[in-house]
Amino acid sequence: MDGCLVQIYEVQRPDEAEALVAAGVDHIGTVLLSEAQWCQPSIKSVMEAVRQSPAKTSLIPLFQCAEDISRALDYYRPDIVHFCESLVSTDSGSGGWGQAFELQRIVRDRFPEMMFMRSIPIAPAGAADAVPSLSLAARFEEISDFFLTDTLLVGGVGSSGAEQPVSGFVGITGRPCDWQMAAQLVAQSRIPVILAGGICPENVIEGIRRVRPAGVDSCTGTNAVDPAGRPIRFQKDMRRVRDMVRKVRQVRQIQ
Repeated sequence: MDGCLVQIYEVQRPDEAEALVAAGVDHIGTVLLSEAQWCQPSIKSVMEAVRQSPAKTSLIPLFQCAEDISRALDYYRPDIVHFCESLVSTDSGSGGWGQAFELQRIVRDRFPEMMFMRSIPIAPAGAADAVPSLSLAARFEEISDFFLTDTLLVGGVGSSGAEQPVSGFVGITGRPCDWQMAAQLVAQSRIPVILAGGICPENVIEGIRRVRPAGVDSCTGTNAVDPAGRPIRFQKDMRRVRDMVRKVRQVRQIQ
């Protein structure tokens, strides 16, 4: 393993972005919560702050209109566009992966200078067969520059977008995905795979050793917490971020 990168979400303030750059984070990710809230000067400032460094910016639009996404990308100009629909259906005619594929293709054609990251949903350990992760990845590989594994919460049978923390999208569960399936994705994929889903300083070394990803991603696992121990969204714990970066570098040195 050489050069395992560190990606941190959700960063919405320029001062936090600057601290992450100083900590050695490679990819700094931001999130647009809706079409109505697409124009956020603070997020624009995040992009500008990171642009002065070797790090790259990544932007998730949590909406699914090509025109609205294009307007946002024209404004923010991120290095990476990140799509994370849950892809719970494999029927291309039912608004599942086929609709998401077409949206990504349209946006990619409009912004060929940008890189595109696609979240591949993977169920938690013991339920990997509930989600067709590898077949979904095979479909999206041709229009993606990175894959990112993320945890899709599943019910007793199959899966449902309504069960996710953000309906229709995958991520911010704080729970690891099935690492065996993630390792299979790394072995299958011709593009870099970033391991996400409950990644934190406590498990990042084991995750890298077992999955062998090109990078690791953390959101809830490096957030600050409230008095009850619950992660605070959009607020990073810089001590935990620095700890995770240090451990990733340790793994680089011993590979």
